[in-house]
Amino acid sequence: MNPNPDDLLILLAVSRSGKFTTAAQALGLNHTTVSRRIAALEKALGGRVLARAAGGWEVTELGAEAVLVAERIESAVSALGPDDRAPDPIAGVVRMTATDGFSAYIAAPAVAGLREEHPGLSVEIVTVTRRALQQRSGLDIEVVVGTPQVHRAEATRLGDYRLGMYASRAYLASHGTPASVEELTQHQLVYFVDSMLQVDDLDAPRRLVPAMRDGLSSTNVFVHVEATRAGAGIGFLPCFMADRHADLVRLLPEDFAELLPYWMVLRPDSMRRPAVAAVVHALKAETANRREELLGRPTGRRDDS
Repeated sequence: MNPNPDDLLILLAVSRSGKFTTAAQALGLNHTTVSRRIAALEKALGGRVLARAAGGWEVTELGAEAVLVAERIESAVSALGPDDRAPDPIAGVVRMTATDGFSAYIAAPAVAGLREEHPGLSVEIVTVTRRALQQRSGLDIEVVVGTPQVHRAEATRLGDYRLGMYASRAYLASHGTPASVEELTQHQLVYFVDSMLQVDDLDAPRRLVPAMRDGLSSTNVFVHVEATRAGAGIGFLPCFMADRHADLVRLLPEDFAELLPYWMVLRPDSMRRPAVAAVVHALKAETANRREELLGRPTGRRDDS
């Protein structure tokens, strides 16, 4: 039995979102109809096209073959635009995760610039600091800190960024400026919640100054920056975020200049979608353009003037 082309397009939508409900909304159908059409497709093809995964559905080997056919159908249909003009292929929803700082200062401007030329594009960014997932159902792009250990995925190094110790000028005026690592231990740290930190590469403060006690901890790096500015302690901050604030001073740059890599992880099929490929290229370009900013100021200090 030959599969119904409409069923193949439904499978394509599920493969991109990882969820029946999300695919149903995008297609203007209900969840039950999507489930029924997937079942019909599996009967026609004689095997499973989807398998349960953490947080959604992943395509099987048979499903991946069917998705390739569905993409060709989608491409052929999209070529039938009005006035003999093919619609912009860089359209639809691209879903990604990235750290807080990368999302705000790299991904956001990259996507904004891309949408100027391609208004039909929509990008969903979920901010999270974690290791790369082994199963990325419904997720097109992940940006993580540190070298990812992944299977059935493509990983590309985007670039590096630097972290350092910072304190506010008001805090230093009140508590004194530490002149050594030993003196730094007399102050409290503003950083990630140690018990919830999933990325080993971000353990530098506990590794370099284990005697430094936590003062204020958060899972959000913007909280680290604002808490440091408010005088909650000394923050271990990304230089590209801290250097934006004239009231923050970098401390002991010779001792604390942790260099970490940003990596991008993609599903093997992601780059076949023009929209995903466009976002990937925009993220690479924005990261490259902001290289010096990501690496921090050469001296790590601002002039008092």
